[in-house]
Amino acid sequence: MRLERRDRPSRLALLAAPLAAVAVTLALSSLLVAWAGAPVGRAYALLIEGGFGSRFALTETLTRATPLILTGLSAALAFRARLYNIGIEGQLYAGAIAAVAVGGLHGGSGFAAPAPLLFALMIGAAMAAGALLLLGPALLKSRFGVDEVVTTLLLNFIVLLAVSALLDGPMKDPTAMGWPQSVALQDSLQLDKLVPRSRVHTGLLAALALSAALWALLRFTTLGFEIRAVGSGARAAAFAGMPVAATAVKVALLSGALAGLAGAVEVAGRTGYVTLDMSPGYGMSGVVIAMLAMLNPLAVVAAAVFVAGMLVGADSMSRAVAVPTYIADVIVAIALIGMLVATLLTQYRIRR
Repeated sequence: MRLERRDRPSRLALLAAPLAAVAVTLALSSLLVAWAGAPVGRAYALLIEGGFGSRFALTETLTRATPLILTGLSAALAFRARLYNIGIEGQLYAGAIAAVAVGGLHGGSGFAAPAPLLFALMIGAAMAAGALLLLGPALLKSRFGVDEVVTTLLLNFIVLLAVSALLDGPMKDPTAMGWPQSVALQDSLQLDKLVPRSRVHTGLLAALALSAALWALLRFTTLGFEIRAVGSGARAAAFAGMPVAATAVKVALLSGALAGLAGAVEVAGRTGYVTLDMSPGYGMSGVVIAMLAMLNPLAVVAAAVFVAGMLVGADSMSRAVAVPTYIADVIVAIALIGMLVATLLTQYRIRR
């Protein structure tokens, strides 16, 4: 048996790959549900109902999907240029802590600046923190050939330990009764709610706009062409005279900025402060979402809503049929593997 590269993948195969990956994921996950002693059909019905079956479920899914769209865009953009950013979780926390550092209430009062200016500074600080965190690994890769998977992955642990030290030290909220959390964000910097009596906020609109903007950038601009060319073959792009190193730096800054923005949006839209459990793995879920979307920024939205629905619906399923909520994490992990295999089969055929 051997793999033979297809001359040109069919459009039907490219469209069917995500659907096939999801179908295989649900089929394999049903074995785990049955192993847990729960009826598979009822468990999946509760999973879908818990994620999309009511006003509350849908708004909770959209709330969870908002940071996932941004982390998915971060991963999709970086992977398009063959910059494998596995440090999105750390960049998200760096953006969140930078946002609170600028817009938090320190000692009972914030910075003396108008709210719109302070909001812009807060968002800029969050995006700069995420961008600078990825810039180092990108430069190490372009200058010295250092594997960015290793450096970005290790930076996750460094950032989380640094955030933990800040939450127990200079940025600890003195009114939190000893709980390790940051000072609160000023009320004037909180994002408005889109739906009354829900947690879905205007950060969702920003995420949707950025998805469309990133799609347009990749499709219609010179930078987008360079990103796609470098991702298809860096040596060929360099031979054609394209600035490969400069393109990698630009991609790193944009990708890291999107991840940092996800942290700021999560703080300003949902939590109001930073804790170590603020993100239930949004960074790694963003990688899954980017792969499910086949690195298409517009498809990232649908993939993020799907993953968010699985995570939210797992709570209802767990309460009703006593299936562990970790089944949602298993579903997301199997979906990633299934998408990788489906993508491989769109590019290659099996020959005997």
